[in-house]
Amino acid sequence: QVQLVESGGGLVQAGGSLRLSCAASGLPFETYAMGWFRQAPGKEREFVAAISWTGFNTYYAQSVKGRFTISRDNAKNTVYLQMDSLKPEDTAVYYCTAGETVTSSVAFWGQGTQVAVSS
Repeated sequence: QVQLVESGGGLVQAGGSLRLSCAASGLPFETYAMGWFRQAPGKEREFVAAISWTGFNTYYAQSVKGRFTISRDNAKNTVYLQMDSLKPEDTAVYYCTAGETVTSSVAFWGQGTQVAVSS
């Protein structure tokens, strides 16, 4: 049974930082591309960032480029999202994802972790 468990969400002031973690189990982590999506209240779920299984290739939504950094530790079966210079519009539930490649459909979703940024 595949599990993606996010942690690290919370409330932070604008300009602050948070680091999200996603611990994966039940899948060959080192062969999966990993990513993050988010969904704000009343909005559709949107792509945030993705990283290839090697970690060599990363991709970001334009709205977070230069502020967020995705990384992975294959020895720990964990993917991270470092979020700096947070803005109120980053407020959302953040979901960890796993897929065969960074461009393929998402195969697995986590349950989500709430991030709230106050102005």
